[in-house]
Amino acid sequence: MSITIYHVSGTRSIRVIWLCYELDIPCQVEVIDFGKQYRASPGWRAKSPTGKVPAMDDGELTIFESGAMVQYLLDRYANGLLQPKPGTPAGAFYQQWCWFAEATFARPLGDIAQHMLIRPEKERIPAVVEDGRQRAGVCLDAVEAVVRHQDYLLDSFTAADIMMGYSLMLAERFGLLNEDFPATTAYFARLKARDGYQYAMRV
Repeated sequence: MSITIYHVSGTRSIRVIWLCYELDIPCQVEVIDFGKQYRASPGWRAKSPTGKVPAMDDGELTIFESGAMVQYLLDRYANGLLQPKPGTPAGAFYQQWCWFAEATFARPLGDIAQHMLIRPEKERIPAVVEDGRQRAGVCLDAVEAVVRHQDYLLDSFTAADIMMGYSLMLAERFGLLNEDFPATTAYFARLKARDGYQYAMRV
Protein backbone atom coordinates (compact mmCIF):
# COMPACT_ATOMS: atom_id res chain seq x y z
CA MET A 1 0.00 0.00 0.00
CA SER A 2 1.46 3.34 -1.09
CA ILE A 3 -1.33 5.91 -1.13
CA THR A 4 -0.77 9.56 -1.97
CA ILE A 5 -3.67 12.03 -1.87
CA TYR A 6 -3.16 15.27 -3.77
CA HIS A 7 -4.85 17.89 -1.67
CA VAL A 8 -5.87 21.53 -1.50
CA SER A 9 -7.38 22.87 1.72
CA GLY A 10 -11.16 23.20 1.60
CA THR A 11 -11.66 20.95 -1.43
CA ARG A 12 -13.17 17.49 -1.91
CA SER A 13 -9.88 15.83 -0.99
CA ILE A 14 -11.13 16.34 2.58
CA ARG A 15 -13.43 13.36 2.01
CA VAL A 16 -10.59 11.02 1.12
CA ILE A 17 -8.29 12.12 3.94
CA TRP A 18 -11.18 11.82 6.42
CA LEU A 19 -11.97 8.29 5.26
CA CYS A 20 -8.34 7.20 5.53
CA TYR A 21 -8.27 8.52 9.09
CA GLU A 22 -11.48 6.69 10.03
CA LEU A 23 -10.16 3.42 8.61
CA ASP A 24 -6.58 3.90 9.81
CA ILE A 25 -5.31 3.60 6.23
CA PRO A 26 -1.75 4.96 5.96
CA CYS A 27 -1.53 7.71 3.37
CA GLN A 28 0.68 10.58 2.36
CA VAL A 29 -1.06 13.92 1.81
CA GLU A 30 0.67 16.07 -0.78
CA VAL A 31 -0.57 19.65 -0.77
CA ILE A 32 -0.32 20.97 -4.32
CA ASP A 33 -0.12 24.41 -5.86
CA PHE A 34 -3.69 25.25 -6.90
CA GLY A 35 -2.57 28.06 -9.16
CA LYS A 36 -3.83 28.16 -12.72
CA GLN A 37 -0.43 27.44 -14.25
CA TYR A 38 0.17 24.30 -12.19
CA ARG A 39 -3.35 23.01 -12.75
CA ALA A 40 -2.83 23.35 -16.50
CA SER A 41 0.57 21.64 -16.46
CA PRO A 42 0.96 18.34 -18.38
CA GLY A 43 2.15 16.54 -15.25
CA TRP A 44 -0.93 17.46 -13.25
CA ARG A 45 -3.31 16.90 -16.16
CA ALA A 46 -1.90 13.37 -16.46
CA LYS A 47 -3.32 12.73 -12.99
CA SER A 48 -6.42 14.90 -13.22
CA PRO A 49 -7.58 15.56 -16.81
CA THR A 50 -9.70 18.56 -15.83
CA GLY A 51 -7.03 20.06 -13.59
CA LYS A 52 -9.13 19.73 -10.44
CA VAL A 53 -8.40 18.14 -7.07
CA PRO A 54 -8.28 15.61 -5.66
CA ALA A 55 -6.29 12.94 -7.37
CA MET A 56 -4.92 9.84 -5.69
CA ASP A 57 -2.15 7.35 -6.33
CA ASP A 58 -2.19 3.85 -4.92
CA GLY A 59 0.97 2.25 -6.24
CA GLU A 60 0.65 2.28 -10.01
CA LEU A 61 -3.03 3.24 -9.93
CA THR A 62 -3.98 6.89 -10.33
CA ILE A 63 -7.61 8.02 -10.14
CA PHE A 64 -9.56 11.26 -9.82
CA GLU A 65 -13.07 12.04 -8.45
CA SER A 66 -13.41 12.02 -4.67
CA GLY A 67 -16.43 9.70 -4.60
CA ALA A 68 -14.60 7.11 -6.69
CA MET A 69 -11.60 7.30 -4.36
CA VAL A 70 -13.82 6.82 -1.32
CA GLN A 71 -15.48 3.76 -2.82
CA TYR A 72 -12.20 2.28 -4.04
CA LEU A 73 -10.61 2.57 -0.61
CA LEU A 74 -13.68 1.02 1.03
CA ASP A 75 -13.76 -1.88 -1.41
CA ARG A 76 -10.05 -2.57 -1.24
CA TYR A 77 -9.06 -1.84 2.35
CA ALA A 78 -12.08 -1.49 4.66
CA ASN A 79 -13.04 -5.15 5.14
CA GLY A 80 -16.72 -4.24 5.18
CA LEU A 81 -16.41 -1.26 7.50
CA LEU A 82 -18.28 2.02 6.90
CA GLN A 83 -20.55 0.68 4.18
CA PRO A 84 -23.47 -1.79 4.20
CA LYS A 85 -23.34 -4.97 2.20
CA PRO A 86 -23.96 -4.28 -1.52
CA GLY A 87 -27.28 -5.48 -2.88
CA THR A 88 -29.15 -4.97 0.40
CA PRO A 89 -31.71 -2.25 1.15
CA ALA A 90 -29.16 -0.58 3.42
CA GLY A 91 -26.62 -0.79 0.61
CA ALA A 92 -29.08 0.90 -1.75
CA PHE A 93 -29.68 3.75 0.71
CA TYR A 94 -25.94 4.08 1.22
CA GLN A 95 -25.41 4.54 -2.52
CA GLN A 96 -28.37 6.89 -2.71
CA TRP A 97 -26.90 9.28 -0.14
CA CYS A 98 -23.37 9.10 -1.56
CA TRP A 99 -24.66 10.06 -5.00
CA PHE A 100 -27.07 12.63 -3.61
CA ALA A 101 -24.30 14.42 -1.72
CA GLU A 102 -22.29 14.98 -4.87
CA ALA A 103 -24.60 14.70 -7.88
CA THR A 104 -27.59 16.60 -6.45
CA PHE A 105 -26.61 18.64 -3.39
CA ALA A 106 -23.16 19.80 -4.49
CA ARG A 107 -24.41 21.18 -7.82
CA PRO A 108 -26.27 24.24 -6.48
CA LEU A 109 -23.48 24.76 -3.95
CA GLY A 110 -21.03 24.85 -6.84
CA ASP A 111 -23.16 27.44 -8.62
CA ILE A 112 -23.16 29.57 -5.48
CA ALA A 113 -19.39 29.27 -5.18
CA GLN A 114 -18.86 30.22 -8.81
CA HIS A 115 -20.98 33.35 -8.62
CA MET A 116 -20.00 34.44 -5.12
CA LEU A 117 -16.30 33.62 -4.95
CA ILE A 118 -14.62 32.10 -7.97
CA ARG A 119 -15.58 34.05 -11.08
CA PRO A 120 -14.36 37.61 -11.67
CA GLU A 121 -16.84 40.03 -10.14
CA LYS A 122 -18.04 41.32 -13.51
CA GLU A 123 -19.04 37.77 -14.51
CA ARG A 124 -21.04 36.98 -11.39
CA ILE A 125 -24.81 36.66 -11.72
CA PRO A 126 -26.77 37.25 -8.49
CA ALA A 127 -29.79 35.37 -9.85
CA VAL A 128 -27.68 32.21 -10.14
CA VAL A 129 -26.75 32.53 -6.47
CA GLU A 130 -30.39 32.93 -5.45
CA ASP A 131 -31.45 29.97 -7.57
CA GLY A 132 -28.63 27.91 -6.05
CA ARG A 133 -29.77 28.81 -2.56
CA GLN A 134 -33.30 27.68 -3.31
CA ARG A 135 -32.14 24.38 -4.83
CA ALA A 136 -29.77 23.76 -1.95
CA GLY A 137 -32.63 24.40 0.45
CA VAL A 138 -34.62 21.60 -1.14
CA CYS A 139 -31.63 19.31 -0.64
CA LEU A 140 -31.36 20.36 3.00
CA ASP A 141 -35.05 19.54 3.43
CA ALA A 142 -34.30 15.99 2.24
CA VAL A 143 -31.44 15.59 4.72
CA GLU A 144 -33.50 17.14 7.52
CA ALA A 145 -36.28 14.60 7.02
CA VAL A 146 -33.85 11.75 7.68
CA VAL A 147 -31.61 13.04 10.46
CA ARG A 148 -34.61 14.33 12.39
CA HIS A 149 -35.13 10.70 13.44
CA GLN A 150 -31.61 9.26 13.58
CA ASP A 151 -28.04 10.36 14.22
CA TYR A 152 -26.72 9.56 10.74
CA LEU A 153 -28.01 8.99 7.23
CA LEU A 154 -28.16 5.25 7.93
CA ASP A 155 -28.44 3.42 11.24
CA SER A 156 -24.78 4.11 12.02
CA PHE A 157 -21.94 6.27 10.72
CA THR A 158 -20.87 5.31 7.18
CA ALA A 159 -18.86 6.78 4.34
CA ALA A 160 -22.12 8.31 3.08
CA ASP A 161 -21.83 10.69 6.02
CA ILE A 162 -18.32 11.57 4.88
CA MET A 163 -19.61 12.32 1.41
CA MET A 164 -22.43 14.42 2.86
CA GLY A 165 -20.17 16.11 5.38
CA TYR A 166 -18.24 17.95 2.71
CA SER A 167 -21.43 19.24 1.08
CA LEU A 168 -22.71 20.39 4.47
CA MET A 169 -19.41 22.16 5.09
CA LEU A 170 -20.05 24.21 1.96
CA ALA A 171 -23.67 24.80 2.92
CA GLU A 172 -22.55 26.13 6.30
CA ARG A 173 -19.90 28.31 4.67
CA PHE A 174 -22.58 29.90 2.46
CA GLY A 175 -24.91 30.55 5.40
CA LEU A 176 -27.49 27.93 4.40
CA LEU A 177 -27.51 25.99 7.67
CA ASN A 178 -29.81 27.95 9.95
CA GLU A 179 -32.77 27.62 12.31
CA ASP A 180 -34.87 26.18 9.48
CA PHE A 181 -32.76 23.00 9.62
CA PRO A 182 -32.17 22.23 13.30
CA ALA A 183 -31.72 18.48 12.89
CA THR A 184 -29.28 18.91 10.00
CA THR A 185 -27.33 21.49 11.97
CA ALA A 186 -27.08 19.04 14.87
CA TYR A 187 -26.13 16.23 12.49
CA PHE A 188 -23.34 18.30 11.00
CA ALA A 189 -22.14 19.17 14.50
CA ARG A 190 -21.80 15.44 15.18
CA LEU A 191 -19.77 15.02 12.01
CA LYS A 192 -17.52 17.98 12.84
CA ALA A 193 -16.86 16.50 16.29
CA ARG A 194 -15.28 13.39 14.77
CA ASP A 195 -11.51 13.22 14.94
CA GLY A 196 -11.32 12.30 11.27
CA TYR A 197 -13.16 15.42 10.15
CA GLN A 198 -11.01 17.62 12.34
CA TYR A 199 -7.83 16.01 11.07
CA ALA A 200 -8.86 16.42 7.41
CA MET A 201 -9.67 20.07 7.98
CA ARG A 202 -6.26 20.72 9.56
CA VAL A 203 -4.14 19.21 6.77
